[in-house]
Amino acid sequence: MKVFKFGGASVKDAYSVRNMSAIVKAHLDAPLLVLASAMGKTTNAFERLLALTMEEKDHSSALKEIEDYHLNIIAELGLASNEVLTSDINNIFEQLKNALNEFSSSMGYDYIYDQTVSLGEVLSTKILSSFMNQEGIPTTWLDARKVVKTDSLYRQAQVDWGASQAMIKSQVNQYIETGVVLSQGFIGSDSDFKTTTLGREGSDFSAAIFGTSLGADSVTIWKDVPGVLNADPKKFDNTLLYERLPYKEAAEMTYYGASVIHPKTIKPLAQKNIPLHVKSFQAPSENGTIIEECIVPNLAPAIIHKDKQTVISFKISDFSFINEHHIHLIFEHIKRLNLVINLMQNSATSFTICLDDNPKKREQLRTALMEEFLIYYNEGLEIITVKNYDQDTITELMEGKEIIIEQRSRNNFQMVYKN
Repeated sequence: MKVFKFGGASVKDAYSVRNMSAIVKAHLDAPLLVLASAMGKTTNAFERLLALTMEEKDHSSALKEIEDYHLNIIAELGLASNEVLTSDINNIFEQLKNALNEFSSSMGYDYIYDQTVSLGEVLSTKILSSFMNQEGIPTTWLDARKVVKTDSLYRQAQVDWGASQAMIKSQVNQYIETGVVLSQGFIGSDSDFKTTTLGREGSDFSAAIFGTSLGADSVTIWKDVPGVLNADPKKFDNTLLYERLPYKEAAEMTYYGASVIHPKTIKPLAQKNIPLHVKSFQAPSENGTIIEECIVPNLAPAIIHKDKQTVISFKISDFSFINEHHIHLIFEHIKRLNLVINLMQNSATSFTICLDDNPKKREQLRTALMEEFLIYYNEGLEIITVKNYDQDTITELMEGKEIIIEQRSRNNFQMVYKN
């Protein structure tokens, strides 16, 4: 059995849906489970819609824009006369409208986010399922919310692996022998059957959940890049394609911010020794990258860039030294606020961290610790991490930048800077 995951860019319009369907049709020689994301930039559109609702502004035009976008794709795919699909789409938008109309601040943003934004994946896969069946690909639509079980940490739900594996095996095995099973990435549900989401770009992780639960032979993520590159081609020239990557290298790249794969994807696949293929939906015959248990000598340096960074320094004001108590206190509040540190550094009298910029949580952190420390911060910064660095790469990257923090270990180099 194979698991395929298609992201939003691979199903963004009618042409892309046809291309995705053709890729699936070319791989029907083995049982196949397919996961898909919301179409194009639908998740962003849903977030704007929700923001307008929260601000008690008129959201009718934003809602109509989402509706028209999907209806146009349906029409271009020749599905407008499909009565079952039409009914499904109407019901989904009715659910969305009801959720928005019933919204109240007491529900909490994260909760209402999951109940509304998650519908992008449902819309997408309903359309894809109808089109694939129309194209002669026997396809069963499976609701991921019924089989991916999580806790109730909305927008960052943690998977209940035991319950999820049992449900996925039970449901998928009912249909996999009769054709393709099509489900959604990104979404699940808690014990009260309320919809949850796995974090932004969490569809890759969904593929790992399904793949490991089913003991898949492989998982393939279809992207708009030729595979895993050693740097983002939108930000760096002369990027190189990794033909093979060890699980450990790929996992560390995602930890430092490489966006081609969701950070949680690698671990469950590595534990079950399931290869992860990263391939281009624009060139499906190319090999792409295989991530597996392997040794690859002389890996090219991996360059990972993140913008919108903030550096926060906690300084002792009474001439005593930073000790374990101070660091424990800082980390206690970082954990409480669910913040992720990208770099940290300490001196005798200060402890400094670099985080993705989040002004609201930054202020909460400052307020919680202001009685213990003098707190300073710099925002609008960027960070580059270089794995398996060499001096030529570092010299080239540092040129023309005002370096705020520089740090290196045996294999990794990091710098925070103003551009």
